[in-house]
Amino acid sequence: MQQDVAVGSVPQSGLWDTLIRVGLIGALVALCIYVFSPFLNLMVWSIILAVTLYPLHQMLARRIGRRQGLTSTIMVLLGVALIVVPTWLLMNSFADSVRGFVEAVQQNTLQIPPPRESVKNWPVVGQNLYDKWSQARADLPGLVHTMQPKIGDLARAALGIVASIGRSMLLFLAAFVVASIVMAYGASAASSGRSMFHRLAGPTRGEALTRLSVATIRAVALGVIGVAAIQALLIGLALLFAGIPIAGILAIVALLLGIAQVPALIITLPVIVYIWTSGDYGTGAAVMHTIILLVTGISDNVLKPLMLGRGVDVPMPVILFGALGGMATGGIQGMFVGATALALGYEIFKNWLATSTDSAPAQ
Repeated sequence: MQQDVAVGSVPQSGLWDTLIRVGLIGALVALCIYVFSPFLNLMVWSIILAVTLYPLHQMLARRIGRRQGLTSTIMVLLGVALIVVPTWLLMNSFADSVRGFVEAVQQNTLQIPPPRESVKNWPVVGQNLYDKWSQARADLPGLVHTMQPKIGDLARAALGIVASIGRSMLLFLAAFVVASIVMAYGASAASSGRSMFHRLAGPTRGEALTRLSVATIRAVALGVIGVAAIQALLIGLALLFAGIPIAGILAIVALLLGIAQVPALIITLPVIVYIWTSGDYGTGAAVMHTIILLVTGISDNVLKPLMLGRGVDVPMPVILFGALGGMATGGIQGMFVGATALALGYEIFKNWLATSTDSAPAQ
């Protein structure tokens, strides 16, 4: 009897040892995630930028003798010069314009042109807009005083947007620096990522999933930056054609908004209002410029489906739905993560279906 109890206690002891080990591993994983969570966004952005820019990094490295560290330093300097500095200059110019506008309103030196009589005939908002416009021309400080609560809310919202842009730029700059360091050790980093996929899915499928992940991230980057650049160019040409004085600055702002996935109509709609209210355009010319600006303002809705799926062996709707769903839940970063996750899920599901179909006759 004692021998039976001793023999029966061995499996129970082994089970407890397994449960304790699993619990300790789970606690360690949870602790690591908790400690690493403040840097999760930074690392995800760093991986996205490293995967996207690695071909450019290697092309530049080949021209300077394959010195990876120097290439990464040059990439960081180029990123600061081409993205951070223009954004800072635009935000500084915007702040100066707002400050000058506030001072002009406070000192009652702002000159507002009289509204045209045709404004009254605009549908829905015509009469109200005409009254407010006339009041602003006659007594701007009084109008500002009556609208002070709303103006305060708008000012707080504007400050929040500016602060958000500042945080995003700092995050992007830090992610760019980390991505440049990763690209300097690109061979070992790529080997580590490939080993992870091989461990999870086997050598053959792991290699295919690795290539799919890289191609999806680069395709989404092309669909974001490429579409933003094309749309900004179209908007700039439309503004030049319409004779807008600050067409170049507005085109740069449209490029930054396109990269941030903000609709370009924020730029084109105020320009359309300016065209109709300035009195410098005839009716035919105003209608023509309005149509052109509206088309260029929504052109990204046509360009994104065409460019998001380039170079990926996955149907374009899968990439498109993944990018749109990820953007709706996680912003710009979610667009990359969503498209990659949905592409990987689609490929795994397709392979599972093929394996099940092939194994059915054998069974």
